[in-house]
Amino acid sequence: MTAAEILVSPSARQGLPFLRTVILFLIAGAAISSRLFSVVRFESIIHEFDPWFNFRATKYLVSHDFYSFLDWFDDRTWYPLGRVTGGTLYPGLMVTSALIYHTLKALTLPVDIRNVCVMLAPVFSALTAYATYLFAVELKDEGAGLLAAAFIGIAPGYISRSVAGSYDNEAIAIFLLMFTFYLWIKALKNGSAFFGALTALFYFYMVAAWGGYVFITNMIPVHALVLIIMGRYSNRLYVAYSSWYALGTLASMQIPFVGFLPIRSSEHMGALGVFGLLQLVGFAQYVRARVPSKQFTVLITVSTISLLAVGVAVIVGLTFAGVIAPWTGRFYSLWDTGYAKVHIPIIASVSEHQPTAWPSFFFDTQFLIWLFPAGVYLMFQELRDEHVFVILYGILGSYFAGVMVRLMLTLTPIVCVSGAVALSTILDIYTNQSKPKQDENLTNEEQQIKDKTSRVRLIDIGGITRTPFVGIFTNVSRLAVIGSFVVYLFLFVKHCTWVTSNAYSSPSVVLASTLPDGSQHIIDDFREAYYWLRKNTPEDAKVMSWWDYGYQIGGMADRTTLVDNNTWNNTHIATVGKAMSSSEDVSYPILRQHDVDYVLVIFGGLIGYSGDDMNKFLWMVRIAEGIWPDQVKERDFFSARGEYRVDEQATATMKNSLMYKMSYHRFPELFGRNGAVDRVRNQQIPAENGDPVRLNVVEEAFTSENWIVRIYKVKDLDLFGRDHAAAAAFDQGKKKTTRVSKPKGRARVLRV
Repeated sequence: MTAAEILVSPSARQGLPFLRTVILFLIAGAAISSRLFSVVRFESIIHEFDPWFNFRATKYLVSHDFYSFLDWFDDRTWYPLGRVTGGTLYPGLMVTSALIYHTLKALTLPVDIRNVCVMLAPVFSALTAYATYLFAVELKDEGAGLLAAAFIGIAPGYISRSVAGSYDNEAIAIFLLMFTFYLWIKALKNGSAFFGALTALFYFYMVAAWGGYVFITNMIPVHALVLIIMGRYSNRLYVAYSSWYALGTLASMQIPFVGFLPIRSSEHMGALGVFGLLQLVGFAQYVRARVPSKQFTVLITVSTISLLAVGVAVIVGLTFAGVIAPWTGRFYSLWDTGYAKVHIPIIASVSEHQPTAWPSFFFDTQFLIWLFPAGVYLMFQELRDEHVFVILYGILGSYFAGVMVRLMLTLTPIVCVSGAVALSTILDIYTNQSKPKQDENLTNEEQQIKDKTSRVRLIDIGGITRTPFVGIFTNVSRLAVIGSFVVYLFLFVKHCTWVTSNAYSSPSVVLASTLPDGSQHIIDDFREAYYWLRKNTPEDAKVMSWWDYGYQIGGMADRTTLVDNNTWNNTHIATVGKAMSSSEDVSYPILRQHDVDYVLVIFGGLIGYSGDDMNKFLWMVRIAEGIWPDQVKERDFFSARGEYRVDEQATATMKNSLMYKMSYHRFPELFGRNGAVDRVRNQQIPAENGDPVRLNVVEEAFTSENWIVRIYKVKDLDLFGRDHAAAAAFDQGKKKTTRVSKPKGRARVLRV
């Protein structure tokens, strides 16, 4: 009986289902409304980088049929290679949005696909809260379920990837993750092939939506394997796992991007191995009933050793033969945090792939981070099959979240569930008004002695003996504990609201800063630059930038890009890195070979925007050095002291690089005689021979208001550096003039 049921009369308990429904709707409302800060403060806009590709793909799906979407070859990305987009993405997110859009249109509701995409994550966060409620109910009771739903509804660790406008795969993936785990627990507890099939169905949906489905692919087999090792094999486990694996694997192979990976990649071999082991254990249980125990022991020992040896040999042989794909670099980076930096710098260059700092755990979960281990401890006390799953999830989730910042997202749900179980247990104890039962094995005298020794006696002046209010069953202790947790919950809500509104609700394409008078100032340089590209360049213009901005250029400017955030071709990205880090005479042939018309760079030195290309420059160098170690060397970009400098101590290689020149071109002009200061790196930029940095192979075409986005047009030169356009103008007796977008004066110094 839960605390809520104890506090009401039997007649009032009939209204508990209605009360729970109301509470769940309120939690859903809180989950949705807490994710709307970005829409209220800015506008309905797609955030970040990957969401812009998802939005562009969704628009294509809405305007075409599903099979055209799967066959879509996008020639406007990864020029001149192109991308088989329909076969290299997880279509679940796009299909979900398209179905919602067409349903609303069928109901004659005037809705734009952009608003559907913007609001998708908040709506699914409400569904995630309900899925978490169901999952926690299977572990304890409805009280724990309601607390878990409330926690996951506003926890910053989940909100960080599900605010309005965060149109990424995780927008629906966490709901699918929790609902699939809930169905797995139901299938295991009931031994139901029906729930096993439902688990497979939602697993298929998860595979279609997010590459993180591999976590489910390995989490369920680990749970099954541990149960077998603990001696908890049962027919329920056999039916649940076999139905999930058989149907789920066949269904997942229908996704074009996945294909035969479930039977040909190392990440899926664990699930296959546990499936085979379950068949062996099931067969062993069948044989045990028909073979004498002594002979059975010998038979099972010999058979197990032989089959395991053969299985390992087959997997190793197929791996060496190339039939089974080896472990990927992302997998190795989860176990060795330094692997990616040495072997795959493009993975290490992504900020969300860095190890998690300890304060981030408190920042994203607040007081749940210390309730989490308490909940896991309570699971150990009872240790049912579903509790084993939560313990394993907590251990693996904690490790992976510590290795990679991005995986805080997968840890947050189990932290909320475990914290809810712990808090619910505490409230059940301290809201229970019934007194503890006496031990029936003790006599009255022994019980009195026990009562006397378990409490302190206080004698007043009048000689009257009184018992003070001590122990966990007194009203004072109840009020103290319950009051403490009410304060904790209040602070939790306040913390989550502050983090959500200030840290996770600002779209990367629109920046907000604070002016000296405390008012807010909007910096809209990105959209200003992308709009200029769309309106002032030919439709077939090719734009080169670092891969971070490829999706935004394709989505907002609708122009062809060389590389983007898909990062599937390391050599092509390294080519861009080489062009950016080399001198003009080396970069120009690369630009012409790839038909580049414009080069876009991000520069934050004027207003202090730290996410600019000069801060990312060393990663461009490292990635290029991985392909051309004899032509690009990272050490050439460090000063004699081994420092990364952009001032007068910068090396000649740094000053001559195309990236350096495009970033600081005309920058000293803004400061006059005072000296140009890069406010990101806090260094003074010298002017060569008293003049600004000069460019020969590109010319400035556009600079945004705050100098964050700078666009350069590639000149049409011959092998000798002769400007064809200038020569033609000279032959006609005309003086060539180049019209450059004039920056709007010196930008105001802002704190971004």
